[in-house]
Amino acid sequence: MTMRSLFAAPVIRWIALLLLCAAYLQGSIDKALDFGGAIGEMQHFGLAPPALFAVMTIALELGASLLILSGIYRWLGALVLAVFTLIATFMAARFWELPSPQRLATANTFFEHLGLVGGFLLVAWHDLRERRAAST
Repeated sequence: MTMRSLFAAPVIRWIALLLLCAAYLQGSIDKALDFGGAIGEMQHFGLAPPALFAVMTIALELGASLLILSGIYRWLGALVLAVFTLIATFMAARFWELPSPQRLATANTFFEHLGLVGGFLLVAWHDLRERRAAST
């Protein structure tokens, strides 16, 4: 088996998508199991009503991840997580407002999350491209 055929295997693609969604799956499950903590997180970021935002965040993270992993409206799940991640990153990782010791770690987090946004945009682009090719 060549490297090309190995990386073209559907299982490799699915594992890559699982890894891309891992933080969102873990986050939604943690929030669901510790709903009080999820409410506290929403309060920390000034989101009100916090219980509603916690439920919406759990549903969004879990639902969009399942769309991506199942292949059903994969492009939509990827776009939802891209937008969600972009908004959350600008809310939670405002490194430019922090003093120097904290700035570096938060800046790294900010740019890592931008990388996730790019990954989700690529997933959406590839899925839409494949759908277009299959319909012609």
